[in-house]
Amino acid sequence: MILITLAWLAAAVVGAILAVFSPLVFDGPGNIRNPLAWLGFVLGALFWAVCVLGPLVGWMQWRKGRRTEAWAAMAAPAAWAAVAITVLQFIPG
Repeated sequence: MILITLAWLAAAVVGAILAVFSPLVFDGPGNIRNPLAWLGFVLGALFWAVCVLGPLVGWMQWRKGRRTEAWAAMAAPAAWAAVAITVLQFIPG
């Protein structure tokens, strides 16, 4: 759990940089009206928050003795990143 926490905190730094550049999904013509671009924007802009909140919730669940929920919370940033990468592939630019 400690190593995963450190990895997600490092990923949060990268996610903060991604959040700064996430408005670039609207650079393509017509992307301002593209719902997929908006979804990509939200997924990219909030990745850093998921990287911080996932381990936080994971440790809170771990202290309560809920091991399955703790590991699920620790896996949330990986799932979020997978969805974000998938969605960003389909935004025309």
